Amino acid sequence: MAERRYELIIFDWDGTLMDSAGTIVACIQAACAELDLPVPSREAASHIIGLGLNDALRQLLPELPQADYPRLVEAYRRHYLARDADIPLFAGAAELVQALNTRGHLLAVATGKARRGLERAFRHTGLGAFFHASRTADETHSKPHPAMIEELLAELAVPRGRALMVGDTSHDLEMARNAGVAALAAGYGAHPADSLARYQPLAVCASFAELSQWLLENA
Repeated sequence: MAERRYELIIFDWDGTLMDSAGTIVACIQAACAELDLPVPSREAASHIIGLGLNDALRQLLPELPQADYPRLVEAYRRHYLARDADIPLFAGAAELVQALNTRGHLLAVATGKARRGLERAFRHTGLGAFFHASRTADETHSKPHPAMIEELLAELAVPRGRALMVGDTSHDLEMARNAGVAALAAGYGAHPADSLARYQPLAVCASFAELSQWLLENA
């Protein structure tokens, strides 16, 4: 077995392992249009990917009356659930997860999804059995608060210096920085690569294939 630099690898889900950023943006826009609300640009909708749903929509539409957020959340969930089962993993993602597991890494997920959404994704992809722990935005503080990572480190008894966070948004990388763990940026996801580079990750990978190669060679 190759020597492991990182005992624990924590993955974001949407935009990192699953090619879902475009679907999330489309569903946000469709929900806003359905409720006759201002339809955000693709860039604006992409920026809030990775946050918990309620936090994301409040950041996206801060002028919306508080009483209207539940209707928007419900509309978004309805649009997303209609497409959920058909959203693919990035090519090679399943193979990477299985290879890292076989090599002896502990694997975890830290996601802005709700628990129900992550469990559906685990079932649809068949990857749930390869992850040793996970945290979702409805269970603890949303990104970029460090709680998700800190709770995973405590649950799996891994020191900070032996953990790596892998994500495609500034929220992921800021969370990693706040938790004091190393980060690897997926520059092919929801946030532009140059915005990720500002957080000084170990690398900014331009494709999933590049991310996979980096992890297999360096993690």
